[in-house]
Amino acid sequence: MSQSSDTTVVKRSYTTKHIQGAITLDGIPNEEAWNAIDWTGDFTQWKPNEGKAPGQPTRFKILYDEKYLYIAYHCIDKYPDSIIKRMDRRDQFPGDWVEINIDSYHDHRTAFSFTLSASGVRGDEFVSNNGDFWDVNWNPIWFAQTHVDETGWTAEVKIPFSQLRYGNEADKTWGIQVTRRLFRKEEMSTWQFIPQRSAVWVSAFGELKGLKNIPLHRQVEIAPYVTFQTDKYKKEAGNPFAKGLDTKLNGGLDGKYAVTNDLILDFTVNPDFGQVEADPSQVRIDGFQNFFEERRPFFMESRNIFDYQLTGSEAGGDYDSDLLFYSRRIGSSPHGYPNVTDNEYVKMPQNTSILGAAKFSGKTRKGLSIGVLESVTQKEMASIDNNGEKRKELVEPLTSYFVGRLQKDINGGKTVFGGIFTAVNRDNGLNDLLHRNAYSGGLDFIHTWKNRTWYIRGNMVFSQVQGSKTAILNTQTAFEHLFQRPGATEVSVDSNRTALTGTGATIRLGKAGGNGAGRFGRLFKFETGVTLRSPELELNDIGFMLTANEINHFTWAGFHWPKSFLFFRTARLNYNHWSRWDYGGKFIYQAFNFNTNATLKNNYQVGTGTTWAVFGISNNALRGASAIRRLPGISYNFFVTSDYRKKFYVSFNNTTFWGFQHTMKNNNTDLTLYFQPINALRVSLSASYAYSWRKQDQFVSNVSYGNTTRTIVSEVKQNTLRFVGRLTYNITPDLTLQYYGQPYISRPVYSHFAYVTNPLAHKLNDRFHVFNNGEITEVNGEYRVDEQKDGIVDYSFNKPDFNFVQFRSNFVVRWEYKHGSEIYLVWSQSNTPDAEADLDNNVPIAKSLFTNAFDNNAARNIFLVKWTYRFLK
Repeated sequence: MSQSSDTTVVKRSYTTKHIQGAITLDGIPNEEAWNAIDWTGDFTQWKPNEGKAPGQPTRFKILYDEKYLYIAYHCIDKYPDSIIKRMDRRDQFPGDWVEINIDSYHDHRTAFSFTLSASGVRGDEFVSNNGDFWDVNWNPIWFAQTHVDETGWTAEVKIPFSQLRYGNEADKTWGIQVTRRLFRKEEMSTWQFIPQRSAVWVSAFGELKGLKNIPLHRQVEIAPYVTFQTDKYKKEAGNPFAKGLDTKLNGGLDGKYAVTNDLILDFTVNPDFGQVEADPSQVRIDGFQNFFEERRPFFMESRNIFDYQLTGSEAGGDYDSDLLFYSRRIGSSPHGYPNVTDNEYVKMPQNTSILGAAKFSGKTRKGLSIGVLESVTQKEMASIDNNGEKRKELVEPLTSYFVGRLQKDINGGKTVFGGIFTAVNRDNGLNDLLHRNAYSGGLDFIHTWKNRTWYIRGNMVFSQVQGSKTAILNTQTAFEHLFQRPGATEVSVDSNRTALTGTGATIRLGKAGGNGAGRFGRLFKFETGVTLRSPELELNDIGFMLTANEINHFTWAGFHWPKSFLFFRTARLNYNHWSRWDYGGKFIYQAFNFNTNATLKNNYQVGTGTTWAVFGISNNALRGASAIRRLPGISYNFFVTSDYRKKFYVSFNNTTFWGFQHTMKNNNTDLTLYFQPINALRVSLSASYAYSWRKQDQFVSNVSYGNTTRTIVSEVKQNTLRFVGRLTYNITPDLTLQYYGQPYISRPVYSHFAYVTNPLAHKLNDRFHVFNNGEITEVNGEYRVDEQKDGIVDYSFNKPDFNFVQFRSNFVVRWEYKHGSEIYLVWSQSNTPDAEADLDNNVPIAKSLFTNAFDNNAARNIFLVKWTYRFLK
């Protein structure tokens, strides 16, 4: 079938049958049972030549019995020697593959995706929001085999009904979509044609009919685990906690239980995440906190249900960092540190132990999505030794984390209403450091019309934190709030408060699809909206928020060409602008952006863009001493990736920002090399270099001088160098070796110190008083200031320069010896040496990095064996 994307799309259907006879899962659908039903096919090309006939035909069959859904594929190929059978980790989708999406809820919004490569690598995802979100962390139990012959390649798939969710009606209709990837042409073809301009996915699926009287299968899985861990590190003389070798035997339990066929209870007791890849090294000197992606399987699976962002990425910059639930808060490093003297040794827990966690989630037949998560972390104590006398001090209280999320589909998912509530409750202890209770919540909606191509969506949030006067005072004066900032008429510090209550909201209108009058109407998309965060909004006990006290306006508009034309496979042109005010009505930011990206017919990907920052005032940069004007500038970025179908390809990108009047410059350059010498081996090596220079306005310290506060600033030059190496070797699709290594160095050097005099002055030199040689001297890592030049030190501050070097690596052997049951062999190495001497001696950063990062004397090596066995019902 060849079909133009501008014609009316007919929804297809396929009628399955109950299996008669046995099927041996060997990838060759030649059993008699398969003859009971006809092949279906007639696929349509989706990319790059939408609506045209595919380069190679595809066909499939579907059967079922009381426990399983069976699928046979025949991916016909006139050139079987050209089939790409690359291997990779699960969920990496290498080479040629075929995929089925199953909307067993038949809610037109969610689906279960099962992908199988010609090499036998499996991938699975949970699809939500009508195809906008694909959760690769969903890992069901299912079975598949493939086979290559002279006609192409074939496959047999067996999916347990217990891994799907469906209603109890006797005669079922499910939505389905089958997609094939022809790797050598980077061509995608689908059974149910869905024009790309429609901006929908699940709601346009074809239908699977003929499923009759399938019993409800309640999923029950129990997976105990045992770990043995050995830590080897440098022994410290006199330190009873650093003997050079520690060993630990541990165990726990993971499980799933289907309370109903729609709703699953996931639970974990004493979870271990020793096989999880280490976080990348990060250093920021601007005061904002680092964001790290979740990597722990328990929290990653089904996280789409708990996802609640105040804004989305279309808003630009860091606006999309507002999360009501940021799972990395659970099990993070302890917040406290014991009071110790110089002659005392301390043993600190690296992370807060999770005693247990449970997650209840799913979606009912009536379109109600439910997500409930509860986790408890244990009380953590630091051990202190003073010449043999030992004591313990609290560094983290017993804490409960709760998240509840509901969403209701209306009118076939064209309208969705939802809500969320979170709670953090801490036991007594560290009352002056941490909030005793923290609550947040919100309501959200989305309404679509005109075949879901137009939408209006919005949400609102609230937060309340409760605690001692000291804890709440610390929150008021923290970097995210800065109530003490002079000139902030909208806020004021109240040292008697024991609670703060904040609100936030976003409303946005957009056009996601390409339906419209004329050719350009079909290509045009846009979104515009407003986001608000009140000064008292505080989400960081269980969420993630960079700053409060902002009103943001954003607009994005663009053209998307999904079909091949000229020398393009696809192309996009985008425009953005952003404006920002604080709650006092002060205008603090404006920027305009234009960017474009495209995939060329030779499969190269290229893009470029520029941003003009017209105006900027930062309320945070001086840490509450005052707001400061940031002069405007312009940035330019460029990236290119060569044809990733090749066994060797390259990715390069560069971003540079220039401040007007020679006030600052940032440059980030990244180069990554990918190499796949054989199907089973994939290697990538990347290098990134970042240079940042700010003239005079980098914050250093706020110090007291008489009855005033001096805000010390300086010029700063920061050089950052990072290398990342990755290797994946597949012995079989279920037995892999993976390596990750990252040496990293960041070195900011401060000079030309000054104090702030008129922070909002238009001219840079009018904002500061620069110290001359008679006013400032350095003594043993401390700067001493004598403003009066009378020989008496008026105040001092520490030398802010540092040289941070770190090396992190993981080597993991993973064997899924039985579906759902695994053995891990892990070698993890971390090294954060003391490299400050290189800074004083002006050692080049590359030499400093490689001299220190691989120093085995300073490294901590962790060897771990983890065994899990999954019992299935």
